[in-house]
Amino acid sequence: MLKAGDRIPDFDLTTDRGDRVSPKTLNGARTVLFFYPKDDTPTCTTEVCAFRDAMPQFDVQGARVYGISADDEKRHGRFASKFGLNYPLIADPEHQAIKGFGVWIEKQLYGRKYMGIARSTFVIDANGRIEQVWDKVKAETHAGEVAAFLRGEPAPAAKASSPPKAAPKKIAAKPVSAKPVATKKVAAKKVATKKVAAATKPAARKIPAKKVAVGPKRATKQAVAKPRPR
Repeated sequence: MLKAGDRIPDFDLTTDRGDRVSPKTLNGARTVLFFYPKDDTPTCTTEVCAFRDAMPQFDVQGARVYGISADDEKRHGRFASKFGLNYPLIADPEHQAIKGFGVWIEKQLYGRKYMGIARSTFVIDANGRIEQVWDKVKAETHAGEVAAFLRGEPAPAAKASSPPKAAPKKIAAKPVSAKPVATKKVAAKKVATKKVAAATKPAARKIPAKKVAVGPKRATKQAVAKPRPR
């Protein structure tokens, strides 16, 4: 990988906007050239969007920004349109600049080795020499780090991410016996049935009582006890 003080290699590539980019076209202004592995992947998307959001800081410094990967112009175009990128993406499917800057390296994932692009950034001065190199990049905060370098300021301190909160413990509900519930339901059903039966049963017909003739009351003789002889 090239280091600070090296002259940038020769390349002639095209951006998603159809513009040609080469060491000659980069002369006259400071340039930020960041390499990333692939369009529309999670970490790469985070990085390119961070540069998008920080573009006002680069504009104030008069610095140009280019993202570069091995994707072609059409894929770059879809990627840039999807996320509203406000700077060009350089297509390097033949690895001209990727190999020239020394960022085509061997990687390893889950024990499998393969060749890929090292996520890295170069600041190039107006004369085509490298001012600064970052070979270890944190996608979320890197754009701010580069902008601070251009202003001549130290890199902003990374904000500590808050530890993940443990999920609240679930209190297991006490098991409820189904038997009493069923018994209550059955009892309620019987009561309801009785109520329905009572409501639907025809009312008993009242039979008028027969009048019984009662004669005049007869006087009753009271028995008088006769005294016994002594």
